[in-house]
Amino acid sequence: MNANLHPDAQRNRQGPQRGDDLGRLWLLLVLLLSFHGVAGQLDNSRLDVAIAPIVEAEIAAGHVPGAVVLIGEGDAVVYRRAFGQRALVPAPEPMTVDTIFDLASLTKAVATTPAVLQLVEQGLLALDTPVARYWPPFAAQGKDAITVRQLLAHTSGLPAGMDARPGTPPDEVLRRIASIKPQRRAGGDPLYSDLNFITLGELVRRVSGLPLDEYSRRRLFQPLDMLDTDFLPPAAQLPRIAPTTWNGGGPRRGVVHDPLAARLGGVAGNAGLFGNADDLARFARAVLHNNPALLKPASIRQIFLPQTYPAAPPRSLGWQPQAPLAANRAALPPFGAINHLGYTGTGLWIDPLSGVYIVILSNRVHPNGGGDAAPLRARIVDAVASALPALPAERIAATYPELSERVAPYIPKAVPQTVKTGIDVLEADAFAPLRGLRIGLLTNRSGVDAAGRRDIDVLAHAPGVTLVTLFSPEHGLAANQEGRIADDSDSLSGLPVRSLYGKDRRPTAAMLNGLDAVVVDLQDAGTRFYTYASTLAYLMEAAATQGLRVIVLDRPNPLRADRVQGPLLDADRRGFTGYWPLPVRHGLTLGEFARLFQAEAKVDVQLQVVPMQGYRRDMWYDDTGLPWLPPSPNLTNLTATLLYPGVGIVEGAEVSVGRGTPTPFEVIGAPWIDGPQLAAELNTLQLAGAHFRATRFQPVAGPYSDETCQGVRVIIDDRDAIDTPTLGIALAASLYRLYPSHFTLDRILGNLGNRASLDAIRAGTPPSAIAAAGQDALSSYLVRRAAFLLYE
Repeated sequence: MNANLHPDAQRNRQGPQRGDDLGRLWLLLVLLLSFHGVAGQLDNSRLDVAIAPIVEAEIAAGHVPGAVVLIGEGDAVVYRRAFGQRALVPAPEPMTVDTIFDLASLTKAVATTPAVLQLVEQGLLALDTPVARYWPPFAAQGKDAITVRQLLAHTSGLPAGMDARPGTPPDEVLRRIASIKPQRRAGGDPLYSDLNFITLGELVRRVSGLPLDEYSRRRLFQPLDMLDTDFLPPAAQLPRIAPTTWNGGGPRRGVVHDPLAARLGGVAGNAGLFGNADDLARFARAVLHNNPALLKPASIRQIFLPQTYPAAPPRSLGWQPQAPLAANRAALPPFGAINHLGYTGTGLWIDPLSGVYIVILSNRVHPNGGGDAAPLRARIVDAVASALPALPAERIAATYPELSERVAPYIPKAVPQTVKTGIDVLEADAFAPLRGLRIGLLTNRSGVDAAGRRDIDVLAHAPGVTLVTLFSPEHGLAANQEGRIADDSDSLSGLPVRSLYGKDRRPTAAMLNGLDAVVVDLQDAGTRFYTYASTLAYLMEAAATQGLRVIVLDRPNPLRADRVQGPLLDADRRGFTGYWPLPVRHGLTLGEFARLFQAEAKVDVQLQVVPMQGYRRDMWYDDTGLPWLPPSPNLTNLTATLLYPGVGIVEGAEVSVGRGTPTPFEVIGAPWIDGPQLAAELNTLQLAGAHFRATRFQPVAGPYSDETCQGVRVIIDDRDAIDTPTLGIALAASLYRLYPSHFTLDRILGNLGNRASLDAIRAGTPPSAIAAAGQDALSSYLVRRAAFLLYE
């Protein structure tokens, strides 16, 4: 079987081909688009030059005692090396490539998930059947509707774990899991949970008649020749096992580290598996080659497809989808490859698009339960990705057509000339403004350069520049979180990440201590109540008090910077969701906002904006030639971003605006709305550039989650003609007129930001008249704005 063909291509080759020319051409196209890559992309010696210093540095830092790293491409293992020590106490033992590790949560991916999917293939389990059908006591505490699929995707809502004292019998542990109360509703945001997979392990036992260890040995490990992989390793393997923590008089060796798995006798769906790098390589090749001894091709495909709604961190069946391994990985969608990590310091990455897999095994918890394998894993994966060619996002969509809509925003539209953003201009200038400076960086996942590299990594390696600390805005460094964000660290760079959406929203003096400047590289949404401009303003004020420079690397206003719409924020309503009197669609880039704010707020800060090149004010984001990297979870594409300044106005009231659906900000609804009635009311207004269609939807997050909402879908007819803030006012006016007992008008004031407009809605003033009444204020704003513009 050709290792360089995607699984779908393998099926196409094996199945009947159409006899007509069109069929043959289509088959050829699929084969070409699904081709994994050129064999021999990775070179052992070059990999060693990159990887050995990483591992040796992590060992020297005390993060891990040692490690085994294996990298494969197709059928070949191109790199395999052991580093450091297998054990430090009671006597040093050198690490060897055949060392067996406590794989921890890799158990979930390598044993439990394929076991469950095999049983689904056999008809003994069904993914969308309630778990309680197979284990009736599990229905307790409102868990009767939780499905097998939700356990696999970590969307069951079960708690992450539970306490069980040493000596608790296995039957008691299972009884407590069956009777536990969910922590959140099923089907919504993922919550990684050991209890999900302990439950799945119990299902394997119940429906197959075999305990998980015996089932895995017979149906998975022996057929795949994974002879060093098993639960409860035999005594003959003990000398090769990397110990974990010190256990009384000696190291814990061959005894599972995970406490819940230990209470279950060392055999559990969440942990307990032991194995080595070569066996995990065999598993990875079975996935890449669609080996029927593992699973049918359709089942293997499922482990690559996200089961979570678009705004949620992606989870597939038993795995975490990842961007493919490629030099431009930071600019690709988080789909196409998969990975799973283990608490003890293990990890496995499988990428069908490149045909590459990575195994990283360490016992970072030895000898005292500490250590940190996150930097080791992140840096090795980055080194491998950097050694591979860039990958066009089109390849992901071609390989997984089911993901085409999710991938589409990452595929830049062909344009005569791609805009150079501030980071690219800075690179072309050899980082001259930053030379000799100790800097902080305020950014998130939108901060990438034209080569698809994170600006964090670009600036960390910039000559003459010392990157000291990172700052993250709302939604965190990965731009995929909701709610309060805690401080963290960036595994790849090792730098601390200070959250500006946690206990502090303004940088403190301590955060800025030792810095000469803070660089800002964020993609804004062009909407006043999007909080990144407020975070920038807070940073400028804090930097002024500390005598620091602020350097903004500019990026496009995605909604055309020549469009200014909506009411201005009242001066007495300044706050985090609107810190300066701007219209809803303010027509500024973030760099231009910084210039305006500095002057109008009289902030005595040394400000420098690095402008874009090739940018015009009349550009939509998709005119720039840049990929759309969602700057926050629900701005998944340009359509959502365009509708956000309209639909977002009513979000504070008792309606769903589509969070927790595939189309956030494109739908508005509630259980008490009559969809056809609302659509008819709105369509009589004949708003420019849009119309409305009645719809029903059921969000899995946000207001009315799991409830059927009636409402409307906004259809954009002409994006150049649409006035989205007026559309938002029209929504508010119609909802208030039709459903005054349900729709609390005052609750929209936070995002609307203008008391006169709110009063006009309450008085029944037509939306067009409200917009007309605000034109004088907009004209004055345009005069204010003019002096700070950087682009024609």
